[in-house]
Formats: sequence, structure tokens, C-alpha cells
Amino acid sequence: MKLTQGCFSFLPDLTDDQIYKQVQYCLAKGWAVNIEFTDDPHPRNTYWEMWGLPMFDLQDAAGVMMELAECRRVYGDRYIRISGFDSSPGWESVRISFLVNRPPQEAEFELVRQEVGGRAIRYTTVRKAPAHVS
Repeated sequence: MKLTQGCFSFLPDLTDDQIYKQVQYCLAKGWAVNIEFTDDPHPRNTYWEMWGLPMFDLQDAAGVMMELAECRRVYGDRYIRISGFDSSPGWESVRISFLVNRPPQEAEFELVRQEVGGRAIRYTTVRKAPAHVS
């Protein structure tokens, strides 16, 4: 099952040329770009490991693509995402975030329903155990 997080997650995986164009869009807007990776893509895990520092003041997406290639070389077995941070007054937040790398074996999650007191229902997202191959 394909993990869907961030922009473009409903589309086929982006090619490097498409990633380059999205990064160039971020830079044209004056956003800082950063690369992050994780082996725990749980929807509530918002704190991914950063690959280096955020890239401020870049003019060309080639620098980001070079760092992405190195991150893929080291952490190609994990999820990698690119984010564009807008520091302008009134925003000061991530404006775009999308996956640029997936591990060979995707993580799977399921929604567990639990009835609790007062006829309330509680839902929890849990990671499914990997399927065993016989």
C-alpha cells in the first residue's frame, strides 16, 4: 500500500525533473528548502531527521538536487521528503512538503476502533506488522 503524505501523494512518484521544477518554484517564491528523512512515517510523527541545514538564499534548484542525491545515497532505504518554508510575516510555516523517496517495503497503517465509556468511540492509528512470506 502506498503511503500518502504531503502534496502530490495521490499522484505517481515524481521524477527528478519534476522534483527540480517544484524546488525551483519554492526558490522563486523565496522559501527556504530542506530535506528530511525517516523510517517512521506515522501520520503523527512530524519530527523527521533533517539532512543538513535548511537551504536559505539559493537561486538554483541544482544545489538541492545535489543534496537530495547524497541523502538518497545514504538513506535510500527510508522515506525522504522536501519541504518549502515561507518565513514571510503572516505565514512563517511550511507551504509545501512532498515525498521524494520511498523504501522498498512501504509501511502500512490501520485504524483501530475501540468502544469506551459513555458510548464513545476512540480511533487509534497503528502500524501493521509486515506480512510474512512463506
